Amino acid sequence: MKIVVLDAETIHFPEHLWEPFRKFGELILHDHTPAVEETIVERCRDAEIVLTNKVPLSAGILAQLPNLRLISVLATGYNVIDLEAAGKSGITVCNVPAYSTASVVQHTLALTLALLNDVAALNASVYQGDWVNSRHFCYWQKEIREVSEMTVGLVGYGDIGKGVARVFQALGAEVKATVRRPRAAEAENGVTFVDLPTLFRECDIVSLHCPLTIGNTRFVNRALLQTMKPHALLINTARGGLIHETELAAALNEGLIGGAGLDVSDKEPMAPDSPLLKARRCMITPHVAWAGRRSRERLLEESVANVEAFLAKTARNVVR
Repeated sequence: MKIVVLDAETIHFPEHLWEPFRKFGELILHDHTPAVEETIVERCRDAEIVLTNKVPLSAGILAQLPNLRLISVLATGYNVIDLEAAGKSGITVCNVPAYSTASVVQHTLALTLALLNDVAALNASVYQGDWVNSRHFCYWQKEIREVSEMTVGLVGYGDIGKGVARVFQALGAEVKATVRRPRAAEAENGVTFVDLPTLFRECDIVSLHCPLTIGNTRFVNRALLQTMKPHALLINTARGGLIHETELAAALNEGLIGGAGLDVSDKEPMAPDSPLLKARRCMITPHVAWAGRRSRERLLEESVANVEAFLAKTARNVVR
């Protein structure tokens, strides 16, 4: 049996940590595969199992891989796979849900606190000599606000949303959430459910934790942003396509909102002309919220289990 990994480098682990897959057959690791149909087909030719993180497998590609039986996505999101084409070709697709919850929760908190405490600007100020030349033992460049006086709004209340709710509650914040299937305005584990307009209007911090769908693409637009409080923060560790980036950049530069912490971009890698790169009070990290070491270890462990279950003819993490 031939097993092909198309973008092993995205997991950032040495080759020996992929060894568990060798018990299933011949393992071929490609550090990086460009999104070019001919290259992808050539590398997957004769493979029965393919593992991919972000390399797309379209209907046209799948039609040229008659031996392919299983696609195991090295992620929770599986939008890089044409599920309809896979189903018609009898190819099973599975993913790895919930492996990165702790890591994403931690990164969400990190972005929020870095903005609230002005960490990057103060660090730069110190290295520019402002502290050694200060008349006082301390100084600050903007007001530092405490989470305990804030209301945090979560768009999405799955495993990650619930984890984020718990850490902000531990810091004393009130938490509200909105979900795709509306719930009554009642508390669950101290979280109150409200509709989307109310959440953006009332919360001091809005954090996105929902999947990207056709229905919510770029739903965070100027019309919604201008309903937010002038000091409010927008945090996105979900998917870049949820935000209209040009309109967010304009809102930041005009002072409509207080800042944004983003771990994802509409285009990845980020476009060099992205307006967010020059936006005021915008902190950006390169899609690493998921990537804590233990999170990546769980990702490989769960992927091994997915392959093992498939070969045993047992459905596990199958997506349809």
